[in-house]
Amino acid sequence: MTLFGALRTPRNLVFGAGQRAALPGYAAKLGRRALVVTDARLSNEADFRKMVGGLASSGVAVRVFDGTIAELPLECIAQGVEAGRKFGADLVIGIGGGSCLDAAKVCALLLAHKGKPSDYYGEFKVAGPILPLILLPTTSGTGSEVTPVAVITDPDRAVKVGIASPELICHTAICDPELTYSCPPSLTAVSGADALTHAIEAYTTIRRTPTDTIVHDHVFLGKNALSDAYALLAISHISCSIKRAYDHGDDHTARERLMLGATTAGLAFGTAGTAAAHAVQYPIGAMTHTAHGAGVAVMMPYVMELNRNFCEPELVEIGKAMGLDLEGRSSFDAASETIDAVAALFASIGIPKSIADLGIVEAQLPQVAEQAMGSARLIKNNPRPLDPTVMTSLVGAAFTGDRIGLRNDVKAWKVN
Repeated sequence: MTLFGALRTPRNLVFGAGQRAALPGYAAKLGRRALVVTDARLSNEADFRKMVGGLASSGVAVRVFDGTIAELPLECIAQGVEAGRKFGADLVIGIGGGSCLDAAKVCALLLAHKGKPSDYYGEFKVAGPILPLILLPTTSGTGSEVTPVAVITDPDRAVKVGIASPELICHTAICDPELTYSCPPSLTAVSGADALTHAIEAYTTIRRTPTDTIVHDHVFLGKNALSDAYALLAISHISCSIKRAYDHGDDHTARERLMLGATTAGLAFGTAGTAAAHAVQYPIGAMTHTAHGAGVAVMMPYVMELNRNFCEPELVEIGKAMGLDLEGRSSFDAASETIDAVAALFASIGIPKSIADLGIVEAQLPQVAEQAMGSARLIKNNPRPLDPTVMTSLVGAAFTGDRIGLRNDVKAWKVN
């Protein structure tokens, strides 16, 4: 195998408790008039007001847009862009969870290139640099602070849609775990589960032949030597911290490790991409209005079972990164133990076991499978080739909760 690696990363990435204080120094070098994108809850918090005050002290004028709404509907984006235009913003700063960071990305894009979001749906549709962008996450989950994608809700589309371009990667990401200390257990769970799913999918996604145009042909390149390193680092940190952070929100060490895991998972999938678990979640999320992190986490063990014949060595390495003792196990048994451990970890933080538990009814399964197959950028990354028949089997198993039945089917197929 040819050793190949690639990373798509911010110019600056700063991690550590208290590092939000570095914001004014970076902002003052990038612009004079900053549109700060956040939500109504965060805009009233003392930490947020202190960050805005620091910007003003450094000579950066600020317009706060706190109208970000979860799931990022188009009207929310339009309001943020209008606020930035009227203010004459030459810099965008996103502070908040994944929706706030994605909103900041799209605002920076439209302020630079105009048009409407739908002009940029898909991959490589952004012609050049967006406004300078600084992102500060307040949850340990999406990894949006380091990725080349923003996901929004378009009322004309049945499922959420993505804008994917290396141009969306921010100039500077500042990851301060102190900003996550106030996250309640439910948010800690779904965001952390999202991050672990990012890392697992990035590590098990397809490995493409590295041509001299691969970085220009795909925003998400598939697994490679560099993304693999970040994925395993993320799995190690998240698997040992997510339950502790869920049970004890004041455990600062757990909070730090969970945020580091979420950011490194973002670095992994921001280059390698995600796959079937995310493809299935998009229609499920649209139908049930449940949290993205819950949806992908429900799907992840089923997807691991479905894909295992195409990524069994990787599943074993994931188990080792989680700290499992797999000595003496066969590859199949070691992979099985890994999948069981992921499922058990998710169950321990309240993640449902099936998509029926999320609210999907049997009559919706054909629509879920069909719409999941429509997520081309995700489907093409899956290590096992997916067609409607395979997708129907996956969705059916996730509905009934029959993960072991799926395992047995795959084992029989492997033997035959």
